[in-house]
Amino acid sequence: MKFCTPEAAGISSHDVLEFYKELEENHLSTHGVILSRGDRIFSECYYAPFHKDFQHRMYSVTKSFVGIAIGFCLQDGLLELDDPMGKFFSEYKDPHGSTIRHLLQMTTTLNGSVNWFQDRPADRVAHYFAPSPQKQPGTVFAYDSSGSFMLCAMVEKLTGKTLLDYLREKCLDVIGFSKEASCLVCPGGYSWGDSGLLCTARDLWLFARFILNGGSWGGKQYLSAQYVKQATTPRVTNCVSGSGSMQYPNGYGYQFWCLPKGCFAALGMGNQIAFCDPTHDFICIINSCNPGNTYGYDQIFHSLYRLIDKLGDSLPEDSQGQRELLAYAENAKLFRLYESTESPLTDRIHGREFTCQENSTGICRFRLEFAGHEGTFIYENAQGEKRLPFGMGHNVFGPFPQTGYADRVGSVFVPGTVYHAAVSADWPDPMTLRLRVQIIDKYFGNLSILFGFADENTVSIRMEKSAEDFLQEYSGLINAHR
Repeated sequence: MKFCTPEAAGISSHDVLEFYKELEENHLSTHGVILSRGDRIFSECYYAPFHKDFQHRMYSVTKSFVGIAIGFCLQDGLLELDDPMGKFFSEYKDPHGSTIRHLLQMTTTLNGSVNWFQDRPADRVAHYFAPSPQKQPGTVFAYDSSGSFMLCAMVEKLTGKTLLDYLREKCLDVIGFSKEASCLVCPGGYSWGDSGLLCTARDLWLFARFILNGGSWGGKQYLSAQYVKQATTPRVTNCVSGSGSMQYPNGYGYQFWCLPKGCFAALGMGNQIAFCDPTHDFICIINSCNPGNTYGYDQIFHSLYRLIDKLGDSLPEDSQGQRELLAYAENAKLFRLYESTESPLTDRIHGREFTCQENSTGICRFRLEFAGHEGTFIYENAQGEKRLPFGMGHNVFGPFPQTGYADRVGSVFVPGTVYHAAVSADWPDPMTLRLRVQIIDKYFGNLSILFGFADENTVSIRMEKSAEDFLQEYSGLINAHR
C-alpha cells in the first residue's frame, strides 16, 4: 500500500478533519475509515478499540464479492448469465425460472428475501425454491438477499471451492487480501454469501481498488473490464418514487449499488461502505454499526459528496493541519453516550431492587448499582441473574451477559456463545437513565435501554434492539416498582 498526505491527493487536511467531525456530530457509530485517491491512501482513521487488523463483519458488502465471483465463473466458461438457476440445482424443483442475470440485478420472481431467521431451514437452497413466484422475472427490482446466497452456493457448487478460496485463486491473493479473512457459513455448508464476509478495512480497500481498476492489477487484466463495467453501472431501476435517500435513485448493477455522479458502491447493513468515484479516482471505505438508523446512509453520503466536491489538484503541504488530523485519528474512540453523567436520583436508586410486571423480555427483577463514573445493570431473566456493566459517558468493554446466540454458522444458536460489547450510559434528563449497548463481534447490533423514573420507587423501561438475529429477549416495555 502507498500513502500520501491529503494535500498531495488534492484536498486539505482541514477538509478531511471536518468530514470525520461531521460523522461524529451525526452520532454515527463509526469503526474505521480509509480515504484514497489513485493508489495512495491519504487518510486512515480507526475508532478504538477497532484497528487496522480487525476482521470486521461486512454484511451485504459480501454480495459484491459474489457478483465478482460470478464474473470469474463466466470468464472460466462455467456458466452464461442467461442460464436459469434451476440448471445448476436440478435436484430441486424450480418454479421460478429466474436466470443468473436476474439474481445478479435482483429482478427475481420474489418480492423480497426469504427470511432465513424466521424459518431456520436446514437446507437453504431447497428453501429458496419453495415459495411460489410473486412477480415476473427480469421485471422490477426487489432486494433479494437470499438470491445472493444462491449465487454464492452456485459458485461453490461449480468450482468445488469456497467463495473466498475461489476468489483468492482468481484475484485476492494477487492484490494482497489478508490470509486471515474468512466467511461465516450457513446450514448445509455453503458460505454465507449474502452477509458473512469478515475482513479488514484495508482488505476492502484493496477489493475496491481492483474494481475501480476495471478488474486489473499491476498492469495485468484478471477479470473482464466489460463485466466489471456492467456490474457497476445501472442494469435496473431500483427506486419506485424517483426520489428519496441518496443511495437509491441511481439504479443497481450486478450486486453493486449505483450512486449519483457516476459513483458506485458495495453496501452492507449498519453502513459498511466501499464507495468508488471513477471521475476523481477516489475510494472511501467505512465500517460502522448503525442498524436501525434510517438516516445513516444519507448522513454519510451527504458529507462524502461534499468532500468529493473539494477534490482537485495537489495543494501546498499544511503541516499544522496534518498534525491536527493525525492527532484526531490517533485519539478517535467508539461512539458513546455523553450527555449528563450525574443525576440527584443516582443515590436514591442505587442498589434498590425493583420488581417487574410480566413483560415480553422475561426480566422479573433488577437493580442498578453505581460506583464513581461506572455502574452495573443487574437483572434476572430466563437464563438467571445477569450483570451488565456500563460507563457513564464512556464505554465499558466486556462480554454481553446473554449467551447462546449463533457463532460461525448463521441462524444456528450454540449454547455458551458470548458476544463482546461496549456499553455506555448517560442521564439525558434528571429522571431518565439511558444505556447504549453496542455488540462488536462476528455479529454487530445495538440495544437501547431507557429507564424513565416517575420517582425513586416507580419506573418504566423501554428496550429497543437493532440486530439481525439476536437480542430478541431485549425488546419491549417493562413496568417495575420497589
